[in-house]
Amino acid sequence: MLSPTHRQLAADRLWAAQRDRAPIEPLTATFDGIDVVDAYEIQLLNIARQRADGATVHGHKVGLSSPVMQQMMGVDEPDYGHLLDTMVLSEGTPVPTARYCFPRIEVEVAYVLGDTLPGEGCTEDDVLAATEYLAPSIELIDSRIVDWRIGLADTIADNASSAGVVLGAARMSPRDLDPADIDAVLFQDDVEVARGNTSAVLGNPTTAVAWLARTVASFGVKLEAGHVILPGSCTRAFDVRAGSTFRAEFVGLGSVALTFTGGDQ
Repeated sequence: MLSPTHRQLAADRLWAAQRDRAPIEPLTATFDGIDVVDAYEIQLLNIARQRADGATVHGHKVGLSSPVMQQMMGVDEPDYGHLLDTMVLSEGTPVPTARYCFPRIEVEVAYVLGDTLPGEGCTEDDVLAATEYLAPSIELIDSRIVDWRIGLADTIADNASSAGVVLGAARMSPRDLDPADIDAVLFQDDVEVARGNTSAVLGNPTTAVAWLARTVASFGVKLEAGHVILPGSCTRAFDVRAGSTFRAEFVGLGSVALTFTGGDQ
């Protein structure tokens, strides 16, 4: 476990990496003994810094919740991060790739809460009862760690590699569409690149949201009414390049698209 001084130092390095788009060496290679608790506390230090600058919490995300993503990142358990209002993207506005270090996209079904979830003891039934609607989404992830060379503590400290989120226009109640069995197809520049099913997310993405509510409670965090909750990707992540458009189509839930451009404006 790290001292408060070393946690702050790690947070400062990640903050500078994001601000300057200058990725750093893995924290796990720099701070001997860093553990998951350290990593979450480092994450919260930088979330507090952004909130002090005026950002607000828009929601939360579960990361690494499918076997394919855990294998891709070399970890063996999920993690979580915050979604801030500064991360909200629009389908109609191209995203400049130069804002990020190593951007990638993931395909997810978003849960938008109508009621605040309980923390300790939160169940899948609680999640379904509190969910106002489901929406198609693409999450933009990024790593402030060089070449995505991350261990679990690295990605947790780096806000679970969060960078952005866009929701499609469709809205469906979980009472009308089973979130545990939705097929999704991802297209890059109109060419199919991946297929997946939401059951890849811990067997049921609702399970991931309940896990998240219980986990964040130990850090004094709640999943509140109005929050967007991303349970995890049902396909592997795909690298982003300027000029590409990604479109995710969900059976019964519509589609969502995001276009990327060069530059940083």
